[in-house]
Amino acid sequence: MTKASLLAMLVLTVLFAMALRWRENRMATLPRLNVIARGKRSLNRWVTAAALAAASTMLLMGGLHWLRVSIG
Repeated sequence: MTKASLLAMLVLTVLFAMALRWRENRMATLPRLNVIARGKRSLNRWVTAAALAAASTMLLMGGLHWLRVSIG
């Protein structure tokens, strides 16, 4: 079960990061940023994606656990 949750968290992190990048590109046309600002923005996107993936994985795995408990 641990391997499944780690795999789910990794996959969800990548998917959330792709979605956040798509949203950033779609929402605003920002001026050209320097290397530091781009790095901060990218790091912020990945940290946000990891936090969303962690919360989603906990909900998903917790729901599967309680489903298994309720079935017997």
